[in-house]
Amino acid sequence: MAILESEKEHNKVHEELIPGLPNEIAEICLLHVPYPYQPLVRSVSSSWNRAITNPPSFLLSKKTKTLSHPHLFVLAVNTVTSKIQWQSLDPSSNRWFMLPSMPLVCPTAFASASLPHNGKIFFIGGKSSSTLVYRTAVNKWSTVPEMITGKSFSAAEEVKGKIVTVGESGTGIYDPESDTWKRGAQFTGELRRYETVVNGGKMYLTEGWWWPFAVRPRGWVYELESDTWSKMREGMKDGWTGVSVTVCGRVLMIPEVDLPVKVYDEMTDTWRCVGGERLPRNGMKKPFIAKGLEDQIYVVWHGLKVVIGNVVVVDDDHVKVTWQVLEGPAEAFGELSPSSCQVVYA
Repeated sequence: MAILESEKEHNKVHEELIPGLPNEIAEICLLHVPYPYQPLVRSVSSSWNRAITNPPSFLLSKKTKTLSHPHLFVLAVNTVTSKIQWQSLDPSSNRWFMLPSMPLVCPTAFASASLPHNGKIFFIGGKSSSTLVYRTAVNKWSTVPEMITGKSFSAAEEVKGKIVTVGESGTGIYDPESDTWKRGAQFTGELRRYETVVNGGKMYLTEGWWWPFAVRPRGWVYELESDTWSKMREGMKDGWTGVSVTVCGRVLMIPEVDLPVKVYDEMTDTWRCVGGERLPRNGMKKPFIAKGLEDQIYVVWHGLKVVIGNVVVVDDDHVKVTWQVLEGPAEAFGELSPSSCQVVYA
């Protein structure tokens, strides 16, 4: 009996994952299945589940240590039906995937943030205290504890591994490791709208310039480590005339008009033009949104058309950008307009 059990275990360990392929090749195939379908792969058999959950050491020893790579996640609104949906783009293959529906009705005001290397997106519902988290590992939405900061806020960003929210009700800080919220320093500023970017442990907020440009914009800076708010420097807020992102440890700004991308110089409190190519704006329709991760800028606009900017820092005074255009499926996405976006490893 013991011998039979031993043979069963031996056969279980050495069974073919995919008939006709060596297991080493089959493991690579399974790990390259697009991330939305990996939960289905895990459900096929215990051996497939092990291959996905515990990649073999020879794959982990490669330079990349993981086969995941950045995906663009876009919350889009259908301009005809007003319905909303999350779409995910794999830039390496230019393939789009639709995410599962969120387990709540999308409010008119909301904020989203992400932990890119943890594969998590947080959706925080405007005037409610509901917070959802999407995990790429399981392709599902779930809830997190309710906020303690009140029910009115307008912005959220990831700052040093924590999710920071801000608005009329104050500052909230969510720690994903302990799955808890705490209050931050009271935000005493008054902004009519929020443009945000994070760099160096600081969260920058501004309302930007408003037509007819009669009143100068206001701006504030939150520093997580000291839990303090301060006013934004004059040059930064006066020159913030577009959508800003952080790449390569620098704040870059994409103007709303056909002007070169600019980079903020903290030493001189000025914005200067970057080198390289201009943003390809052919067919670009407002609104457009952008997100930065590591050395790349992701810009998406109506129809879910996407351009990706590759940023190179030549030296302290010179930054260059080159652009790659990715076309979205014209028929399927023609009426979709982006409302929010995140770039997350999946």
